[in-house]
Amino acid sequence: MRARTSITASYGLTGLLTAVWTATLPTIDAHLQLGPARLGTVLTALAAGALAAMVATGWLAGRGTAPSLRPALPATALALAATGAAPTLPVLVVAATLLGASTGLLNVLLNLRAGALERALARPVMAALHGTWGIGAVAGGLATVGALGAGVPAPVFVLGAATVVGAVGAALPDGPIAAPPITAVPPRAGLVVVLGLLGAAAFVAEGAAIDWAGVHAARVLGAAPALAAVASTVFFAAMTVLRLSGAAVRTRLGAARTLRLGGLTAAAGHGIVLLAGLPPDLPLRLGVAALGWVLAGAGLALVWPTVAGAVGAASRSAGHLAAVTTISYAGGLLGPAAMGIVAGRAGLAAALLLPTALALLLAAAAPAAVTALTTPERTPR
Repeated sequence: MRARTSITASYGLTGLLTAVWTATLPTIDAHLQLGPARLGTVLTALAAGALAAMVATGWLAGRGTAPSLRPALPATALALAATGAAPTLPVLVVAATLLGASTGLLNVLLNLRAGALERALARPVMAALHGTWGIGAVAGGLATVGALGAGVPAPVFVLGAATVVGAVGAALPDGPIAAPPITAVPPRAGLVVVLGLLGAAAFVAEGAAIDWAGVHAARVLGAAPALAAVASTVFFAAMTVLRLSGAAVRTRLGAARTLRLGGLTAAAGHGIVLLAGLPPDLPLRLGVAALGWVLAGAGLALVWPTVAGAVGAASRSAGHLAAVTTISYAGGLLGPAAMGIVAGRAGLAAALLLPTALALLLAAAAPAAVTALTTPERTPR
């Protein structure tokens, strides 16, 4: 199916762009001498731009007028190039806002397309699509590690990666997907909000790795920038492996058990990362942290695909999935920014307590919420 090829490629390119952004954050941090608090300001600008774009895109989707996916990838690539070339903090804040807006638009459109594709194929593919995102992320992370390790200036590398992704993204076709109508009882508004909040908890825990794993390795563990990028890369790798086998895991365990086990594994992974700062030997500390990020990535891998797939299968309106996506991604964007504020006052290790607690919340609450999607609402007699 041509639509699946295009959507799959879009997910992979989006993952690559995300990894380039996160893997170069330690270099940007060092070059502009930002520190946790000012880096938190940059991430707040990123979150604000993304939230505004997601709300607007969700509103348009609810009215059946969602924009085309085709220009979203080139716009995101262009914004990423601007962040890499930013010479000062104010310029970086503006570039991060644009990057957030284009990323927010891209993420909502991709999830809507993935939900429609699942219905068209009549089988779960959401996890595999996000697995393709992970493949792109791992490729982007490894490419960044190699380029920075070889002495390529970060702005030059970011510009090159953005140019390639933008050109490929502009050439991908985009069009409607012939998905069958949904006959299930649509989810109640309160349940949509709850699922969105649980998705937000998952994205906060995931964002802790995406935005802070490399910074944690550099600032807390003392790793060099090229080596610090390994932290987020192993997280992406573990997440990718689990997502590519996600359909089999969900079929064997069921949605509720998948979410419970995933939340507990992610909490254990974040806890191990917290312990990584205790041993005095750098290689050992970095190895312990890498193990923690592997477990966190494996635990979180199927949380969002399971939630999004359940909502997409149960809702007749694209607006419901768009609303859950917006709430979820908003939490994922605002959470790491809030972690920057906490890190600036109490240290990055203290900030990592937040994703650990949220992973435990997912294990406790997400299974019941997803199960409720298939439970018809009782009407009073």
